[in-house]
Amino acid sequence: MTNICFLDYGTMGADADLTPLERFGALTLYDHTRPEDTASRISGCSIVISNKVVLSREVLTRSPGVKLICVAATGTNNVDIEACRELGIAVTNVAGYSTRSVAQHTFALLLALLENMHYYQSYTQSGDWTRSLHFTNLDHSFYEIEGKRWGIIGLGAIGMRTAQLAQAFGCDVVYYSASGMNHSADYPRMDLAELMQTCDIVSIHAPLTEQTRSLIDYKHLSMMKPEAMVINVGRGGIVNEADMRDALNEGLLRGFAADVLESEPMSPDCPLRDVKDPARLVLTPHIAWGSKEARIRLVEELERNMAAFLEGNRRNRLD
Repeated sequence: MTNICFLDYGTMGADADLTPLERFGALTLYDHTRPEDTASRISGCSIVISNKVVLSREVLTRSPGVKLICVAATGTNNVDIEACRELGIAVTNVAGYSTRSVAQHTFALLLALLENMHYYQSYTQSGDWTRSLHFTNLDHSFYEIEGKRWGIIGLGAIGMRTAQLAQAFGCDVVYYSASGMNHSADYPRMDLAELMQTCDIVSIHAPLTEQTRSLIDYKHLSMMKPEAMVINVGRGGIVNEADMRDALNEGLLRGFAADVLESEPMSPDCPLRDVKDPARLVLTPHIAWGSKEARIRLVEELERNMAAFLEGNRRNRLD
């Protein structure tokens, strides 16, 4: 009997169905795994599934018997790939499953800012509307997407899907490639300064690298139009959070929305908690990837990766 464990099943949501994986062996689910418990939990397991639990060289060398690590995500920085190669452990990831979900969430964040949803939801729920003399309330302006210039930072699969949706909304789409490797004949490429200066909406879809760490700082935020907005669904470290707080408090841009932060879960001393005007900030807890449909696709990809490995085939292998 093959023993399988999922070290952080709680990241999948309470409604996730992992029963398709049970055909490969005895599946043990752990809601959360602390670093000190990782080695003991994977010991005796041939297949280990992890979303974000770190599988270091030290942990893996203390846990003989692991044959396959299935990362339940695209990024694999939580796994020591070199150690896995040396130890003969196969590593797989999943890719492409969340493209539509993240692109859709990008628009959810944008619309929350653009339509001033924070104010209008509070206005109706507080009972203020029941006391109004008017059928409407336009105390806080909101704006149309059509006709805006939308800048994409990171024109990979998610960035490209977002660009297509933005274009369908009537936006003028441009992009910046931090790596210099992305090229598109469909959209004009700009340097970062020009993009920040001319765009009404900037959305971030890039990975966190040495080139992108603190890429969006006070210097670049101060270049933006006062009504411009930034949406980050890439990685938290790409935006300097202290600089963003200062820029929002000084009114240098209209608003910031993010699904990712530099420290996750959110740190109690996160600078963004000090943004004075709540209407300028929309935060969600790293959920953009996780629509119901995306999580179903993720499990299907895990199933296919396991089946391929057990059949002696290579699929989505990183080792």
